[in-house]
Amino acid sequence: MELLTNNEKKISFVIPSLNEAESLPKLIDGIRANVPDGYLYEIIIVNDGATDNTEEVMRCIVDADPAVHLISHRKNFGKAAALETGFHESTGDIIITMDADLQDDPVEISRFIEKLDEGYDLVSGWKKDRQDTLEKRLSSRLFNALVSHLSGIRLHDFNCGFKAYRRSVIESIDLYGDLHRYIPCLAAQKGFTIAEIPVHHNKRQYGRSKYGFERYLHGLFDAITVLFLMRFEEQPMYMFGRLGLLSGLVGFIICLYLTVNWFMGNAIGHRPLLMLGVLLLVAGCQLFSLGLLGELIVKANHQRKYDESHIRNKL
Repeated sequence: MELLTNNEKKISFVIPSLNEAESLPKLIDGIRANVPDGYLYEIIIVNDGATDNTEEVMRCIVDADPAVHLISHRKNFGKAAALETGFHESTGDIIITMDADLQDDPVEISRFIEKLDEGYDLVSGWKKDRQDTLEKRLSSRLFNALVSHLSGIRLHDFNCGFKAYRRSVIESIDLYGDLHRYIPCLAAQKGFTIAEIPVHHNKRQYGRSKYGFERYLHGLFDAITVLFLMRFEEQPMYMFGRLGLLSGLVGFIICLYLTVNWFMGNAIGHRPLLMLGVLLLVAGCQLFSLGLLGELIVKANHQRKYDESHIRNKL
């Protein structure tokens, strides 16, 4: 990492890309033209298994500009993995993420920096006038309203790829699966302050969207994962212990009731309630065991290590 003077700050632009060879040169030119005065910068393009000529296009740009870097994954690992790679390779005090399809407008960069300067740790964009299909706009509103309600974080657009971070934020969160949609939730869990600004959203100029219907199912499962992590990541016993206590208590009451009946001379061996009581007692013990195992796993893997095996090469 290069040494910076006290008056210099560096911005790292992290751009996940999949088959966006036509858009990348224009995006890079736009970023160069809109970096605020007094800032050094680097542009990191993470090629997440593209099948077009992204590498050929980027090789010329990288050779001509030492501030631009291309990192290529061995295959398509997903946006979260691409962001994690870019975060790990970045060296800036501020990290700005943008989508590679030119829908994020580089003109907004200075506004993100100004908002960070107000003291926030993470600034998320809000595509207030979203230039997408009706289906995508409606599903996005439903998704954002649901996540905002369940998480308690009041944002209009969790999934906007245009975000600015202080370095301490990206060093504190782990991304995998499709958890990039929930970065504000993960950051809030760590105690970072979050702000949101409306941003201009352009229509897609080249190619097509990389997301299909399966993103809804993935989003549902990821929402459950993040909500669990926000509440119980560090203390899984708090969830499994409560469920185990409830199950065991109900099972104990049922078995106690049947025991009293047995002492009174009533037959209980044929009663389905006996099976239910025993099942709830066993389930309670198992849930307690899961909670203890979860606590051991948290202790043993408190900090997830970065996996560099995704990277095929660096230019």
